[in-house]
Amino acid sequence: MTTTAIRTSYLLAAEQAVQLLAAEGVARCWEKESVLPGMSVGGLAGHLARSVLQVEWFLDGQVVGAEPVPPVHYYARLLGTSTPDSALNVGVRARSEETAAAGPTVVAEQARAAWLRLSERLEKEPTDRRVAILHRPGEEMLLDGYLQTRCVELAVHLEDLALSVGVHAPAPEAALAIAIDVLVAAARERHGDQAVLHALARRERDTNHALRVL
Repeated sequence: MTTTAIRTSYLLAAEQAVQLLAAEGVARCWEKESVLPGMSVGGLAGHLARSVLQVEWFLDGQVVGAEPVPPVHYYARLLGTSTPDSALNVGVRARSEETAAAGPTVVAEQARAAWLRLSERLEKEPTDRRVAILHRPGEEMLLDGYLQTRCVELAVHLEDLALSVGVHAPAPEAALAIAIDVLVAAARERHGDQAVLHALARRERDTNHALRVL
């Protein structure tokens, strides 16, 4: 997939997230539990917003020339994704609630402002641009690879937040396609092709739930 296609897909999905974050129902349900157990609507909104905000933060971070992590490996290596009290999920919730603490109006405004800036900035960044993964010190990704991971997060959590507040806000088809490609490739890296084949065509043999990446 070309740089232009990746960046356009990301920006379209980010725009959808910005619109959903500004919806009245999100602010009204901010303190209520979301469809994700243990996470409030506000926390989930904060998590969704971070897929816009973090792109700017990471672009502004200092890179040191480390070997870039590909988007497939970014997900394939994750441990404890389905365990609520895993270190991974505890960290995600903490960062999300930290963002959500500003309140629904500020979070929506911050996300919209970041999206507007990124709409211009991403056109100017070179194809070999790297970003620093700030929550993993010393780790880097190519910008377009990182944007593919944000398409995954946006596609998944747009639906989560929309269901939590009773609205319809699907991710754009292009972002969904990127998300599926990345997650299936991550499943292949994590479990191997035979296991993924079972998950796709022989579910009675899918003992590892091989397609469950997140």
